[in-house]
Amino acid sequence: MKDSFGRAIDYLRLSITDRCNLRCIYCMPPEGVDWMPHNDVIRFEEIIRICRLMAAMGIRKIKITGGEPLVRRGAAYLVRSVKALPGIEKVTMTTNGVLLGEYIDALIDAGLDSVNISLDSISEDNFNRITRKENLAQILSAINRTCDLGLPIKINCVPLKGVNEGDIAKLAVLAKNGNMAVRFIELMPLGAAAALRPIPVDEVMSLLEKEYGSLSPAAVKPGNGPAAYYTLPGFKGYIGFISALSHGFCESCNRLRLTAAGFLKPCLSSDMYLDLRALLRGGVSDSEIEKAIAELVSRKPACHSFGGVQGRLNHSQKEMFRIGG
Repeated sequence: MKDSFGRAIDYLRLSITDRCNLRCIYCMPPEGVDWMPHNDVIRFEEIIRICRLMAAMGIRKIKITGGEPLVRRGAAYLVRSVKALPGIEKVTMTTNGVLLGEYIDALIDAGLDSVNISLDSISEDNFNRITRKENLAQILSAINRTCDLGLPIKINCVPLKGVNEGDIAKLAVLAKNGNMAVRFIELMPLGAAAALRPIPVDEVMSLLEKEYGSLSPAAVKPGNGPAAYYTLPGFKGYIGFISALSHGFCESCNRLRLTAAGFLKPCLSSDMYLDLRALLRGGVSDSEIEKAIAELVSRKPACHSFGGVQGRLNHSQKEMFRIGG
């Protein structure tokens, strides 16, 4: 499946809930949010049908996201069901790690290929400030257990000016002794994040090199997404950078996003979407759904619209937990 710019679209980020058990400052406002009504959330059987159709069209990799996907019961069942579909090569998950220790055995048994864990600080006070919760010990325990079980891990950190600069070097140490990747992701100016200041990847790289020595491009890329991976002297694992704003990678974008409401989006920043939930519940045939998906893919924008002040203003009302992290 290719878009109008010749990009092969083979990756679907799949949000299965807008709910979350943390309240991160770059994702939700302090007063909280109203969750979607239960009937508005796409059902597992609908998700499996969508994934089956999209696998036939060329989707090969599925990333299960939220909100926090593990707050939805049956996540391991969904992993197993999607992994069994013809054409699907990898099923991975992004989680905040709070419930990972409880479900990691079932997820591995279901065939999960790897897990991304969002973690912006290993300082308890700063973690509590960022997430507005107190679950750091629980998450670190889950990381250690997941490592022991051999499932590949990527730690995702969003560097924020005035918030967690002092945590960046400490987080990187997780990749020193553990066989994992620690990745630094530039803030996307969506919803609550629009009021915060990102730290560009170049600044993060300079900070790490000052602390640990020169970054060298990794010979092996431990992932299929847009991250650029490096090694540091004495580190077993990798350091990754995702720089959608300062060093865009739209020319190689291979992804679509399905929201928890069943809206298929060709680009994180775009208002364009296809209401797959309505098509599925309206009795539309598989061939008609495939045709609608192909039409949406053909309209995928050349690049995102996050750049500059106007981009921040345009996207300040969007909410990442509803779109899918």
